[in-house]
Amino acid sequence: MSSNSGAGSAKWISIVVMVVGAIMVIAGAVTYGTVSSTLANEKIVVAEDASCMAGQDVTGPFQAYCQADIIAHHANEATGGKTYAELDREDPLRATAMNASFLRASLFTSVVAFGVAAMAVGVGIVFILVGVALLNLAGRTTKASA
Repeated sequence: MSSNSGAGSAKWISIVVMVVGAIMVIAGAVTYGTVSSTLANEKIVVAEDASCMAGQDVTGPFQAYCQADIIAHHANEATGGKTYAELDREDPLRATAMNASFLRASLFTSVVAFGVAAMAVGVGIVFILVGVALLNLAGRTTKASA
């Protein structure tokens, strides 16, 4: 009797694990899609002189990274390699350095969001697989005790 109740508990646990996994997959996919469509709405295009993905619309993590990289390059050219903190308060290039920094931070934030969303999908898939395996084992335990 104790092995049968253990199999019943395992079934419920496996169902909960699979539901949590499915929620993670859905949440990750929705987040990925939301970040992508939000970036697309901004109509950002990777600069033609970028080292990667030049001319492409920024809708994914790789394009966002490439655009952030070329923004840093352009800002360094404009400021002579100085950062915002290194420029004199009265230097008009300080606004250029600040804007470049803000734009890069925003693009890198989207890169991180894409990564977290993809990780949620991956972990969700693992949870679903663990739940299926646990359900399979619970079914074998029930058959063996019968």
